[in-house]
Amino acid sequence: MSALRVRILAYDGVEALDFAGPFEVFTTAARVHQRLHPGAPTLFDVASVAHARAGEPVQARAGLRLLADHTLADAAAAADVLVIPGGVVDAPMASPDTLRWIAHCAAGAQLVASVCTGVFLLAQSGVVTHEAVTTHWEDLADLRAQFPQLDVREGVRWVDTGRIVSSAGISAGIDMSLHLVERLAGSELAERTARQMDYSWTRNETPSA
Repeated sequence: MSALRVRILAYDGVEALDFAGPFEVFTTAARVHQRLHPGAPTLFDVASVAHARAGEPVQARAGLRLLADHTLADAAAAADVLVIPGGVVDAPMASPDTLRWIAHCAAGAQLVASVCTGVFLLAQSGVVTHEAVTTHWEDLADLRAQFPQLDVREGVRWVDTGRIVSSAGISAGIDMSLHLVERLAGSELAERTARQMDYSWTRNETPSA
């Protein structure tokens, strides 16, 4: 079985933990899976994708610089699991190339997930149109105002509607990513991944909508 391609978008202004949390969960899950099943195929092929020229870094919101694995134009940027982190999303929201890539990549993905304000990019690109979603508590009102057709939920860590999964702010992306590991590879691996990360996994999602 081929490894599931997990692709995480990076852009100038991305929230560092929005990006790094899912990255850590999926790479740790892959490592734990190998430990549990020596010789088994790699479970997750995790890589970052940035709207930048090859070899140029992006700068996260707090100043951390990241050199992504792929650009939007790389064929290897195709995803089975697409993760869109949040942060200061003004620039990617106004970038036709980024929005076009999100829509195209999401169309071929098995699962599409957003962290925090990443859901604004899913909405702006037309990937979500009416689904139940969530975001950082500070951005709920703006999400409702900008995309009134969405069913915006609050007071939850993540919302799972089937193919689309969205999380609340920042650290909630770790909880959501563990949930995705559970969906894709089972509860034992998700729990062992959380244990390996020394992380207390919060599971208070809303029922699927």
